[in-house]
Amino acid sequence: MGANRIEGMNGAAGGISRRGFLGGTLGAALPLAAIAAPAAETNAPPVKPPVHDRKVRIGLVGCGGRGKWIAQLMQEHGGFVFHAVADYFEDVARAAGAKLGVDPSRCFSGLSGYKRLIESGVEAVAIEDVPYFYPEQAKAASEAGLHIYMAKPVAVDVPGCLAVGEAGRVCASKRRCLLVDYQLPTDPVMIELAARVRDGGLGALTHVLSFGFGWHAWPDPPVGPTIESRLRDQVWLSDTALSGDTVVSYDIHILDALVWLLGERPVRACGHSRTWRTEPHGDRTDTLSAIYEFAGGACWTHVTQALDNHWDDLVTLSAKVFGTVATVSLQYKGGKAYLRGGPKTYAGEIGGVFKDGVVRNIAEFHRRICEGPYDTVSAQRAVDGTLTAILGREAAARRGCVTMDELIRENRAIEADLKGLKS
Repeated sequence: MGANRIEGMNGAAGGISRRGFLGGTLGAALPLAAIAAPAAETNAPPVKPPVHDRKVRIGLVGCGGRGKWIAQLMQEHGGFVFHAVADYFEDVARAAGAKLGVDPSRCFSGLSGYKRLIESGVEAVAIEDVPYFYPEQAKAASEAGLHIYMAKPVAVDVPGCLAVGEAGRVCASKRRCLLVDYQLPTDPVMIELAARVRDGGLGALTHVLSFGFGWHAWPDPPVGPTIESRLRDQVWLSDTALSGDTVVSYDIHILDALVWLLGERPVRACGHSRTWRTEPHGDRTDTLSAIYEFAGGACWTHVTQALDNHWDDLVTLSAKVFGTVATVSLQYKGGKAYLRGGPKTYAGEIGGVFKDGVVRNIAEFHRRICEGPYDTVSAQRAVDGTLTAILGREAAARRGCVTMDELIRENRAIEADLKGLKS
């Protein structure tokens, strides 16, 4: 299938630009890695206790709603002790630290708070901040020899994606793990579906149809003298520099799952996007259509609808995959998934992926810290999925066609305006 085929499927403020921070040796496209099925512990019931008694000293970067929720689930797992927290906002960091039992001296704030957290004596870090900052945080954590648990999307642009791929390789070289918290591929029904597809159950791939419908219109208040207010309360989701736009920040769940399921990323995309809300302050788009092309000639149609209406008769974050032999149906929110037609027909109920998948990933992260594997699979898979989303965004923004090779060669960084923010 060419260079985009994934082989071996086994189941900054201060005047320094972000391009300069992430630049250097990351200009070339990264090799694609194998997409492996999750290990046995990943498939375990959500309530399974740790398989090791080890208590891992971990730091939380990003103490908003999702960060606090992830921290709570890590505490419930029992294998993690929170040693430090960091958030841009001091009051948020101190409140989270108090709840997690972190000494106030290790509650850090400002743009560089994550650096002080890394130096505080943690063994691992959970990165749950604003996606714009993920690559530089992952880079610093990997170079410090920490295990990394990352939220999605891992980056908002190509240089960021390449930096995360490099962080994965640095972690592997130091026998550390980097796990990206995608939930759908941890579900046992999805794992079985993927195994059957990879065993030829779909036949030749002909077409993919996927949907990303926002469950609400994200907040988009007027912009202040700095972007500080955009870092709170999910406002960052309305700014492409901070979130990557809707197709990257939200639709990534289904895009990543499809790249994982099919074992390849597309080679080309054409598209169109628009902003429709009456008083836009951020630059996120409200609707997008992208038609991707795979190396073998199959096409993939993806639709984004981020307005708070007209979507309830369609299932958000869902997909149909059509082959010459059978059809696959899947959805992120749970419900029936199936491979229908041909000799490998299968159907099952996807569980409560949003929470159960996170719980499985936390258990798998702890297990990998204790015993490995220390590989690049999770990082590179996340890179491939995020590059797919960025390719769709860029083709739609240009209202034309872009190849994956062109996108990577351009290596275009998105720079957020950090002037006036606390370092």
